[in-house]
Amino acid sequence: MFKLSKKIQSLPPYLFLEIDKAKRKARQEGRDIIDLGIGDPDQPTPAYIIERLNQAVLDPATHRYALDQGMPVLRQAIAAWYKERFGVILGAENEILPLIGSKEGIAHFPLAFLNEGDYSLVPDPCYPPYKGGTILAGGRPYLMPLVESNGFLPDLKKIPQNILKKSRVIYINYPNNPTSATADAGFYKEVVDFARKNKLIVISDLAYSEMCYDGYRPLSFLEIEGAKDLAIEFHSLSKTCNMTGWRIGWACGNQELVSALAKVKSNVDSGIFSAIQLAGVTALEGQGEHVKRMCALYQERRDTLIKGLNLLGWNVSAPKATFYVWIKIPSKTDSLKFSSLLLEKANLIVTPGVGFGKYGEGYIRMALTVPKERISEALERLKKI
Repeated sequence: MFKLSKKIQSLPPYLFLEIDKAKRKARQEGRDIIDLGIGDPDQPTPAYIIERLNQAVLDPATHRYALDQGMPVLRQAIAAWYKERFGVILGAENEILPLIGSKEGIAHFPLAFLNEGDYSLVPDPCYPPYKGGTILAGGRPYLMPLVESNGFLPDLKKIPQNILKKSRVIYINYPNNPTSATADAGFYKEVVDFARKNKLIVISDLAYSEMCYDGYRPLSFLEIEGAKDLAIEFHSLSKTCNMTGWRIGWACGNQELVSALAKVKSNVDSGIFSAIQLAGVTALEGQGEHVKRMCALYQERRDTLIKGLNLLGWNVSAPKATFYVWIKIPSKTDSLKFSSLLLEKANLIVTPGVGFGKYGEGYIRMALTVPKERISEALERLKKI
């Protein structure tokens, strides 16, 4: 009866919705499911953040429309955190834009710069909104393969000139979802030079910068000389402070890029609930000890999973960051079939690599968002099959 637009029809199925359907069905059947699929922290939001929200909600001033550009106190807190964490100086007035979670900003940003037929350079495998946002803006994703032999970094030299001439933006995401790969300053300098030469906007997704292990500390792309001339970076409190359901993040970087995204957002939403913004300030100001505890927790889970998988002969390396483990499938079946097999035979939910793009085929992703005891149980189930 109703005909969907060509843009909607061209969107791939959203992977996590499909996984959630399978999970709900299995649980309705009474099965004991261990969910290593979606990266949603299992620990609660810290109590001090919840208490600040409780206080703010009681103030009638927070019940009105929020400012589209975010509360000044939140933008100032973000600027202070970026300076302390990365040594990056940001203007709170014009280089920071709070978001209803970084996902919506990443998805909306292409609307500001892509015209019909323009290309965006998208890593593959990748977080799905990079492709989805491009398609909804009328653009075309050009896939940059992330392969193990290149450390899951895109090989910029392999992008054809005829594509580069029509490209407007390039996405980078390190620490990376789903591969857990990291990038160093050398790669980031290469991206700055590449973007400047080809007149590209760099979109840096830094959502996993605080989930890191073994003494490793990820960089911000904005730390690199010249990066702020051509980049916008996205960050979030979702993973860092266990606030996925709260929907609070931000974009920062080049003033023109931030302003363009703000113009898009002013036409599609009315800002973050002010009480959540005030809780976000508290989260930014007090996250030091919380982040240390979470990293220690995830590292313990990571070590349990890696040791167990390697004892099973899976040959998996320990990631330095994120709370994901990217695993080459120890069989010749495809990732969807392998994931279905684990659900059917072991009651385990994992994410098939192909759901992140065609170059994710041959892999699965496991999230460290269940207790260590459940990870040990998952390993016992894998032994049996």
